[in-house]
Amino acid sequence: MYSLISAGRDNPARTTAFWWLLACALILLSIPDSSFAHGVAVGDQGYIQEVSGVKVLPFIYLGAKHMVTGYDHLLFLFAVIFFLYRLSHIAVYVSLFAIGHSTTLLLGVYLDIQANAYIIDAIIGLSVVYKALDNLGAYQRWFGFQPDTKLATLIFGFFHGFGLAVKIQEFELSADGLLPNLISFNVGVEIGQMLALGMILIVMGYWRRHRFFFRQAYLSNVALMTAGFMLTGYQLVGFAVS
Repeated sequence: MYSLISAGRDNPARTTAFWWLLACALILLSIPDSSFAHGVAVGDQGYIQEVSGVKVLPFIYLGAKHMVTGYDHLLFLFAVIFFLYRLSHIAVYVSLFAIGHSTTLLLGVYLDIQANAYIIDAIIGLSVVYKALDNLGAYQRWFGFQPDTKLATLIFGFFHGFGLAVKIQEFELSADGLLPNLISFNVGVEIGQMLALGMILIVMGYWRRHRFFFRQAYLSNVALMTAGFMLTGYQLVGFAVS
């Protein structure tokens, strides 16, 4: 997208806006480790570890809460729909992400598939970088072709779901009611995703009516890419010192 890149370069306010967005990313990454990315709040951890039997409504709530407060998910979702205008297109991409996320979350926990949480979360950070670069038209400029964005959304959805599955496996979940509770959690995740998507679309709808949208879009995707790199770096440092 040469026009988007050019617009960003020609914007006289780009430096101020960029540093403002970067400051937001730094604040985001200053959140304590216990609540970072796929982390689960302390109170929720205790409930998950102690609960036994089928608890549909509590797990729906926990799933919705995770999606609404899981800013790695929200950053990726925001990047995915950034240049999608038709609701039918948005529905396709969000559905692909939901399919990927739900599949690996269920199978990862139920089949007890193990992986290093830091590495998975680092890949999740890179998913934000990937989509931000895609929005900037980088792949066409660098490699001369456009990767399949639908396939990429599905694949990164797998990693987002597996990242949470790995974290949940750290708790001693009761086998009594495990599958119904996991399904309920997934339902909650999708409810949370719809709520978050609705808020994002309201903001995007207002923003797109602004005459400087495309100039600000360039800076916003640079900030998204920066946040993704910082998320990845944070996790790689954690992996190195663990």
